[in-house]
Amino acid sequence: MEETRTDPEKLLRQIRKEEEQSRRGHLKIFFGYAAGVGKTYSMLKAAHAAKRRGVDVVVGYVEPHARPQTVELLNGLEILPTRQTVHGGIALRELDLDAAIARKPQLILIDELAHTNADGSRHLKRYQDVSELLDNGIDVYTTVNVQHIESLNDMVASITGVMVRERIPDKVFDNANQVELVDIEPEELIERLHAGQIYKESQAQQALKNFFNIDNLTALREIALRRCADRVNTLTDTARVKNNTDFYTDEHILVCLSPSPTNSKIIRTAARMARAFKGTFTALFVETPDFSAITEENKERLRQNIHLAQQLGAAIETVYGEDIAFQVSEFARLSGVSKIVLGRSSARRGLLFARPSLTERITQLSPNLDIYIIPDRNTPLYKARRRSPQRPERVPSDVFKSLLALAASTAIGFLFYELGFSEANIITIYILGVLVTAVTTSRRVFSLVSSIVSVLLFNFLFTEPRYTLNAYDAGYPVTFVIMFIAAFLTSSLAVRIKKQARQSAETAYRTKILFDTNQLIGSEKDFAGIVSVTCNQLTKLLNKDVLFYGVRNDELSAPLLFPVHSGNEMSAYQTSHEQAVAAWVYHNNKRAGATTGTLGDSKCLYLSVRVASDVFGVVGIAMGGKPLAPFENSIMLSILGECALALKNDKVTREREQAALLAKNEQLRANLLRSISHDLRTPLTSISGNAGILLSSEESIEKEKRRQLYTDIYDDSLWLINLVENLLSVTRIEDGTMKLRLAAELLDEVVAEALRHTDRKRSEHHVEVQSDDDFILVKIDAKLIMQVLINLVDNAVKYTPKGSHIVIELKRRGAEAVVIVSDDGGGIPDDAKKHVFDMFYTAETKIYDSRRSLGLGLALCKSIITAHGGTITVGDNDPHGAVFTFTLPAEEVTLHE
Repeated sequence: MEETRTDPEKLLRQIRKEEEQSRRGHLKIFFGYAAGVGKTYSMLKAAHAAKRRGVDVVVGYVEPHARPQTVELLNGLEILPTRQTVHGGIALRELDLDAAIARKPQLILIDELAHTNADGSRHLKRYQDVSELLDNGIDVYTTVNVQHIESLNDMVASITGVMVRERIPDKVFDNANQVELVDIEPEELIERLHAGQIYKESQAQQALKNFFNIDNLTALREIALRRCADRVNTLTDTARVKNNTDFYTDEHILVCLSPSPTNSKIIRTAARMARAFKGTFTALFVETPDFSAITEENKERLRQNIHLAQQLGAAIETVYGEDIAFQVSEFARLSGVSKIVLGRSSARRGLLFARPSLTERITQLSPNLDIYIIPDRNTPLYKARRRSPQRPERVPSDVFKSLLALAASTAIGFLFYELGFSEANIITIYILGVLVTAVTTSRRVFSLVSSIVSVLLFNFLFTEPRYTLNAYDAGYPVTFVIMFIAAFLTSSLAVRIKKQARQSAETAYRTKILFDTNQLIGSEKDFAGIVSVTCNQLTKLLNKDVLFYGVRNDELSAPLLFPVHSGNEMSAYQTSHEQAVAAWVYHNNKRAGATTGTLGDSKCLYLSVRVASDVFGVVGIAMGGKPLAPFENSIMLSILGECALALKNDKVTREREQAALLAKNEQLRANLLRSISHDLRTPLTSISGNAGILLSSEESIEKEKRRQLYTDIYDDSLWLINLVENLLSVTRIEDGTMKLRLAAELLDEVVAEALRHTDRKRSEHHVEVQSDDDFILVKIDAKLIMQVLINLVDNAVKYTPKGSHIVIELKRRGAEAVVIVSDDGGGIPDDAKKHVFDMFYTAETKIYDSRRSLGLGLALCKSIITAHGGTITVGDNDPHGAVFTFTLPAEEVTLHE
């Protein structure tokens, strides 16, 4: 039997979602199919039950609708003061979001989830207020009706004839922790309306005529029940993922975006299909060369449709090309789309030169896909009105270019006529003039007029009878028609190619910015460089001023400014209000500011630079009141994504380096403890034992024996002193606190002082100091260099037999002083020479005093000499033994007369 395994990615996403939900407050929605079913009443009863359980409950905003039963249930509950605002001369009450967050109860009641907030509020919609409360860990009870669900809006409108303006995204409803359906029979609801329990009498009569009838209420009730059932199915699928019994289809639903007024209905239908099939949902916009010429009204409608698709969970994609059907089909083929949802055009096809509709062409190009056509008979025919992209001052220039092209064509035509060229050559010249007009002017009308005028000029000037619009030859009318068609087609192709070239250049420029960003960010190694590259690329892409707030100590630091032009004044973007918006974005990890529904009165659009829940900074973009185009927005998000990943990698690299440093320090500590615990035992035991003998029986011990005990105690304590000095020096080197106190010193005096502090057993060896110059002055830290000499001499004493020769040579070589410490002992094996300066390394050489070395001395010598700017090496002595050589900077001697 084949084992069924859960997709790890899906399981990981579910785990992350549960972790996030555990930190957020819980949302409970009281859901109904119409006003008056008792949502607010049920919410208040549930609040009283929670209060009896000891839950801290407050009322943030409840609309009692002058219903006595509802007002009565407000008694006994703490009610937060509302925020008063005036709009159009009318005093309005709104939820005081800041007061609710400051109060931070366990549970807050907020009525009418789909409500649109008054101007001056932080968020445009109340569901955004609720989301912020949930982010702060506050549980929320709220109410909403079925007609306020975004994907059901057009369906409800078709039933009731009313287009509801206040709506919430489906994800708000689907992601609620609990949905309680408040349901009563439609007949009972109508009885309540007659009894005046829902509206006043005048309003009730109006509602009964328009909205509250049995058919409407029954249909709305069915939709509400079905929507709740869909949510239960979603929860069941989630449970299947957790229980390793999940099944998902591979359906991929594609909907096409456009500025059409009917496009919102198509998007909602596609969203419902995607939810029903449990598939992927993508919204595709094909940008044609004519896109820049459409009106601002249509552009705004397109932005609204894109926002709607995003709210319904669609991934927004943009492609470019003139053939919309081909672009849609290619995208569907490459992206694995299984179903396409389109709207049916109500345009009538002409009898002549009828072109296939978009639906027919997509069907022809993608015969293997399921294509769903959504009719909408109630919407009037949409016609995309274009606006001229040119400025008025360009019209005289285009007129002059057109006249100049016609005049040049006519002049060349006269020349050809005088030279006896055929009329076909003259026609070609006029067609060439129309082509030049199409290429050099900004509007298609100039090439069209040039085509007509060229035919008339050719007829007037070059056909018999000349200088009239008559023509003797019966074939001339056909010639004129062909000439006009040729000129018109040529000009049309030229205009189209020019538009495509302009679009291709813009697309190439934007794509180049994205590619350059990837390469430039990859070459940067620190936070400042990554941020600078990102913001400079954004200014190039958007042609807008950019700010970047970094993060320091869990707060935003002062912004870095990146103006489009060096002289731009950016103080207006650094006010306390703008900084407060940026701080809100950082703490909530959501976009806000200009062109959004949150703090939309700001001058900048603020976005967090993030990877999942890790926010590395906030970018502010001066919008100038106009939202970004879809493609600019997608590239901007890609650039910010690249920046976030680079900052994440930079953070990981720094953390890895810190971890490596900690590991190195931990290893050093472990090695020190291990070595000290072993090597200190012998001298401490010796000191303790000898001292104990002297204390217990000093009088009975012979003088010579007693002297030997004193000597052993002294030697062991001196060994411990040198060990502690080495340990302290190693510690200062490792933590970077070792500072050189340089001074001019005589080298032979430093050597003599160092020999006085070497091991007592030096007397058992022949130590000799040789100097080429009696006056070698060096610039050193004398104490540290003495420690080097002590370690080298003690090392030679320790590793050579009694009677060995130890020679210290002092030389002057240019700007350096050279010190050579050699012995004639057993030497150092070749394989050990490359490790002798490593910390905690001890060569496999017999130690003649049987004391094990800690392996710090030579490593410390190298660190000290390197800090002085010198070098230290080890080699073989001739005929046997070892030679240590190190260099020091010599000091110049200035003689005064």
